[in-house]
Amino acid sequence: QVQLVESGGGLVQPGGSLRLSCAASGSIFSIYIMGWYRQAPGKQRELIAAITSGGSTNYADSVKGRFTISRDNAKNTVYLQMNSLKPEDMGVYYCNLREIRGATTEDYWGQGTQVTVSS
Repeated sequence: QVQLVESGGGLVQPGGSLRLSCAASGSIFSIYIMGWYRQAPGKQRELIAAITSGGSTNYADSVKGRFTISRDNAKNTVYLQMNSLKPEDMGVYYCNLREIRGATTEDYWGQGTQVTVSS
């Protein structure tokens, strides 16, 4: 079983920055992807950024150039640096770990952390 613990959300003014962290613990298979999803009120959860165990990254178009995902494999921790935040970036941010075992995958989720962008 894998546990994910997020931290770093909060209230920030437009144009400000926040850094989210997600620490994974438990029995983690060696091949996995970690990512951040966002769910705004009344909207579906959407992928914001992801990073593979090899370091390849993927971003939603809406955050390219403003957000950076990184990971520390030794600590099983993923980070999301969010700069130039906009009100539309508000929502609950969920950390995800997807284990890849051949043709099968298994997803684990954190509890979510609220990000509020407001003046």
